[in-house]
Amino acid sequence: MKKTIGEYIFDRFNIILMILFCIITVYPVYYVIIASISAPNDIISHTGMLLYPKSLDFVSYKLVFEYPMIFTSYGNTIIYVVFGTLLNILLTTFGGYGLSRKGVPGSKFIMLAITITMFFSGGLIPRYLLVQNLNLIDTMWAVLLPSAIGTTNLIIMRTSFKNVPAAMEESAKIDGANDFTILFKIMIPMSMATISVLILFYAVNHWNEFFNPMLYLKSRDKFPLQLLLRELLITNSTDSMMGDVDEKSSVAQVIKYSTIVVSTVPILCVYPFLQRYFTKGVMIGAVKG
Repeated sequence: MKKTIGEYIFDRFNIILMILFCIITVYPVYYVIIASISAPNDIISHTGMLLYPKSLDFVSYKLVFEYPMIFTSYGNTIIYVVFGTLLNILLTTFGGYGLSRKGVPGSKFIMLAITITMFFSGGLIPRYLLVQNLNLIDTMWAVLLPSAIGTTNLIIMRTSFKNVPAAMEESAKIDGANDFTILFKIMIPMSMATISVLILFYAVNHWNEFFNPMLYLKSRDKFPLQLLLRELLITNSTDSMMGDVDEKSSVAQVIKYSTIVVSTVPILCVYPFLQRYFTKGVMIGAVKG
């Protein structure tokens, strides 16, 4: 079908607009990467857009990787991401399966109570007092347990399980399968697209989390990477990373860029492996039919 002049103009306008949006989105990331490998003095004196490295220099990365707290924080973040995501998926899967079954007593009331938490919460102070009374302050569990289940993710998982044909469950029960067998042999394999997306959601949330660690952690050896990054960017505490380096003010700025790159690249590498599940998983979990 031949396009009219109006449709042709509209398509070209959309293409140009999308290209501009892509540039606006990508350029800040590009700027940080280019600035991190440029000479500190050149970055301080530079004005306007930065399109290529100024006097290629990797001194900031050298200082970042020589700082022992980086590796400690990296290790802590990996622990929080791995164990936190496992806990999240385990509880979300069990909760979603239980609430998706017909005939579960009080399931509607439980679902209503869970949904209410999306709109109302007890508040920051009651939550802190609860964590404190459970003797979880300055422990790994203080970071993991308060965010053990995401309400939205639980609803997505429940909907995904409800979309599995009931005939498959009935056939398995006739063959003598119990709920654990049905869950692990039928429900989870048929909902892997949704589970993959929820793993991504939970893992990214744990990787980026700094607020709960900031509230509940006191020992620096338990700090995740994002809390260390917050110190560098907000409190400007880069002196301990520079040692005897001259011109600390210029190096400090580039160190911030390098730390951002170091803390962002790993989670970006995860996206390509789960991208094929992303749209399919969200649609399966959010649309019934």
